[in-house]
This record gives sequence, structure tokens and C-alpha cells, in this order.
Amino acid sequence: MSFGKKVAILSGSRTPFVKSQTLYVGKSNQDLLVPVINHIVEKAGIQGESLGDVVLGAVMNHPFDWNLAREVVLGSLLSPETPGLTIQRACGTGLEAANIIALKIASDQIQSGMAGGSDTNSDIPLIGKRSLTHFLIRFKNAKTFKEKLSVLKSFRFNMLIPELPAVCEPRTHLSMGEHCELMVKAWKISRKDQDALALTSHQNAVKAYQEGFYDDLIIPMDGLKKDTIPRSDTNLEKLSKLKPAFDKSESGTITAGNSSPLTDGASAVLMASPEWAQLKGLAIDAYFVDCEVAAVDFVHGAGLLMAPTIAVSHLLDRNKLSLQDFDFYEIHEAFAGQVLCTLKAWESEEYCKNVLKRDHPLGSIDRSKMNVKGGSLALGHPFAATGGRLVAAAAKILKEKGQGRILLSICTAGGMGIAAIIER
Repeated sequence: MSFGKKVAILSGSRTPFVKSQTLYVGKSNQDLLVPVINHIVEKAGIQGESLGDVVLGAVMNHPFDWNLAREVVLGSLLSPETPGLTIQRACGTGLEAANIIALKIASDQIQSGMAGGSDTNSDIPLIGKRSLTHFLIRFKNAKTFKEKLSVLKSFRFNMLIPELPAVCEPRTHLSMGEHCELMVKAWKISRKDQDALALTSHQNAVKAYQEGFYDDLIIPMDGLKKDTIPRSDTNLEKLSKLKPAFDKSESGTITAGNSSPLTDGASAVLMASPEWAQLKGLAIDAYFVDCEVAAVDFVHGAGLLMAPTIAVSHLLDRNKLSLQDFDFYEIHEAFAGQVLCTLKAWESEEYCKNVLKRDHPLGSIDRSKMNVKGGSLALGHPFAATGGRLVAAAAKILKEKGQGRILLSICTAGGMGIAAIIER
């Protein structure tokens, strides 16, 4: 165990995940997060109590939510004396939030805390052009009528055209899907294999719902009690008929069916020292053992979404584990192709030698143990909320099993990756 002190996972909750710009139109990240926090508070019976810290984040963060975590705390059932920290590590935000809380608990800075995140593409602010901002500043600073008239002459009507945040890399001007197309071509990942992984994700999610796995992990939102994205009626034939979404030529293989959709939702987890859990009479679901982040130079040729291969490799070394020493694997499915590239890289002697600096390949995993309750392709991916979903689901899987170890892995924008180990 890398932490000097055990860090317990006590509870988790999330909203139903829905496709963006559908059922949650008009809801802010605060609107989504507060009910999630309150659900955890009520399940734990800690209304009005103060926690050591609450770490939350969002990727598509509204300018008015600059103090998101603290505002969520103030709007929740927690004591207003609970601090809040707002962070962002792209799609790894939720898992990084859990890592920060775990490190604080392990170092005895705090005894309890919550971690999570939210994202909504249904409350995206319209952004004025920078040229308009600069024009208004110059006009405000002009002292005389002549100076103001001079500034007015520089006004152009196209300054009034709003801009929307784009999900693309500023350094390459390529979307994540376009980058993933480059990856699947380099790793020779077939369309058939991508569609097959997507189908398995949906089948596992539907089965998990039928078994009631998510019943106590999801808080109803406006009468909605489950994710809207899992498809019980999908099959390989339907998936194979979808057109490529990014590379629209005959060589394109990434479609809407084997990509995670833009999603709205929020999630969070309650973490604590075992002593705090015992004091409050709360059962421990699992333990947050360790976490690792990594990054790749995607600007100069590395695969944008390949950093988790490095994060996992470092994590295994530090904990003296092999890739096969896990009962389950929760690997975030931004794209089916990205998951398959990651698995193929771990099996590659050349990649493991040149990139991971290992003498031997990490090897294969038993895919029947991967994303057994559905992955992001089926459940959806509200960027900052995926980490909380993974931690809460992994902890419950281990609680039901009684013991075991789960590897978590998330790729992120900006060529980063984050991985963690959950045990019971």
C-alpha cells in the first residue's frame, strides 16, 4: 500500500447521465452537484456536519461558477463551515479530486471529505469575442470625447458574434475524435472490434440495471431514475450501419456508436479514515489505495489518449503488482478505439520497451473482467463526473464481492492520463 494510512470509501452517488442538450437544459453544475452531495449526506446521516474538505470540479465550467465547490457546499446539507476546493484535470477531474482527498486523509490533514465533479453542455455560456472585450476596455479607458470617437471607429459588427467552447486541442486544432482516428490507424484497430466493444459496454450496463446495481448509486433528477444512454436494443448490425463521425472517408472507423456521447451529469464519493467511519457507525465499502498521473507529447506525435498506459505502468511498479493482479478493470471508454489501443499497447513488446521502459510487455487482461457494469460508451461521460462514477461503482463491486482489487484508468484531453487502485 502506497499510502501510509488507509483511506476508506464510504458512499457514492450520482445523477442519471443524459445526452447533452436534452433533459438537463438550463441546469447548472451546481444544480446537478447539490442533490448528489445531499444524497450522500442523507445516506451517511451526517446532515449539518463539517467535513475536512470537499474537492469538486468541472471541465465546462461557467464563469459564474469560479468558486464551484464552495458554492455547492453552501447550498448543501453540510455545515457551512466545510471548506471547498475547485479543481480541473480535464476528464480526470473527478478521479483527481478523489486522489486529493485521499492524500489529505492519508497524511492526517483531514479525517473525512467528499470528491466529485459535474459537467453539463446544456448550460454552456456564450463567450464574447476577445476583440469585443478589448474594444470595451479601450472605450471605457478613453477620457475625452475625441478619444472615445477614435475607439468607436475601430468597432466591427462581427465582434458581436458569440463563440462557443470547442472540444478540440488548442495546440493541434484537432478534436479528440480526430486524434483517436490517428491512434486507431496507427495501432490497426478494426471497426468491427470497436463496435464489438461498444456492444459489450451496452450489454453490461443493461444487465447491471436489471440486477439493480445502480439503484442506490443514482439520485432521481426531475423524475428520471436511470441513465438514458444505455441501449438494450442495439446490436452489431445496427452499429455497423453508422457512418464515421470524424474521418468521413472510407478509412474512418470511429462512429457515434463506438464513441461516448456528450453527456450531462454529476457524481461524488464520501471518503474518510477508518477511525472516522467507525466513529460515525458507517460501513466501509473499499479502500482508495494509490493514484498516478502521466502525460504524453501528443503535439509531436504521441497518441493523445495513450497517457493511461504510462500512468498504469508507474502505478504497478510502485505497488509491486502485475497487470493481471486485478479482479476487475474499470477503463474509461472515451472511444472504443482508445480502449483497444491501450490494451494493444500493454501487449506490445516494442511499446513497453520504448515508451514504458520495461523489459517485458505488461501483457493481456481478461476482458470479461473489464467494465462489468457498463462503461462510458453505454453510461455516458460527463467529463468531470466520470471519476466519481468509477470510484463509487468499483467500491460497490468490491463490497458485493467481499474482497478484491480493481484498476481504474481514465484518459483525458491535453494528452494526460490518470489511474488508481481500489481494494477491499
